[in-house]
Amino acid sequence: MTPLTHRTPRALTCIATAAVIGLAGCGGTDSASDASSDSAAGDAGQWPLTITDDADHEVTIDEQPEKIVSTAVTLTGSLLAIDAPVTASGATMPGSPVADDQGFFTQWGDVAKEKDVEALYQGDPDVEAVLAEEPDLILVSKTGQDSANAIYDQLSDIAPTVVVDYGDKDWQEVTTKLGEITEHTDEAKKVNDEFDSRAEEVKSAIDAPKQPVTGMIFNEKAKGGGSGASANVWTPDSAQGKLLEEVGFELAEVPEGTTSQGEMGKRSDIYEVTGENLSKAVTGESVFLFNADEETVDGYKENSLVKGTPAVKNDAVYAMGLDSFRLDYYSATNVLDRIEDEFAK
Repeated sequence: MTPLTHRTPRALTCIATAAVIGLAGCGGTDSASDASSDSAAGDAGQWPLTITDDADHEVTIDEQPEKIVSTAVTLTGSLLAIDAPVTASGATMPGSPVADDQGFFTQWGDVAKEKDVEALYQGDPDVEAVLAEEPDLILVSKTGQDSANAIYDQLSDIAPTVVVDYGDKDWQEVTTKLGEITEHTDEAKKVNDEFDSRAEEVKSAIDAPKQPVTGMIFNEKAKGGGSGASANVWTPDSAQGKLLEEVGFELAEVPEGTTSQGEMGKRSDIYEVTGENLSKAVTGESVFLFNADEETVDGYKENSLVKGTPAVKNDAVYAMGLDSFRLDYYSATNVLDRIEDEFAK
């Protein structure tokens, strides 16, 4: 395979034309990938660096990046945590429950402002906006609604472009990978070590709730109950499931025959559960609701589909915060804080 090396950007008119053509089909995908990634091929401090990314592109980065554009808002928090030089990022819709006025996630939006990170666009990726930043490295998510993988070719004409699949890794693995790509391996290790230390501290400081526990995102499409409700239950492979286990919680099993495969396809991080199976699938003595606040907890406990489950009967349903859907160092630390506050000895 011929490496993709840093090339001089084509004329603006050529890129703009390519952007118009490419953006016609730039919708992201939520399907999980079985593609594996290789570690950085070179040792830290040795440039140029050639890596095989999570889409099997062989990418050569000539020099340590100084201007990084993240087209995936999910990756941006991890870049900020390791102090990588991210100068601009794609964003989500501003003012939503999980985003600030720029469309950055609330758990790290203030850090982005302090570091003058520019919000390039909300929603569909904009090739011309990326080009205007003159980056020396572009990062793309392979999956998810913030993926710009469909316009990889146009982006790779601007600068070395690396695809990272956060769907098959927990946030600490993503942090490690980004550290390797940007030569911020020491900072990545420090972030992960600090989190692990904090998790041990919380584990020692709490009285664990009734075990086992179910962690999930609850989607109450029909107020007051009804078949419209559904859930994504976190598996032991998910970042959220690993976090719960790290503080000493045992994950409840999800019985066979209670899950389904939805539009996102088969995934290793969640069990998809439709309304009619919720009462059978949610077996935890306690339930931890992610992407949730106290209002979500109230709605869950009042829903007719789960009223008979052990956690509702135990009055053991807990909100992990609206920022807990996409975990990075900032949001995962916030989850630890909430667990400690809830169960402190």
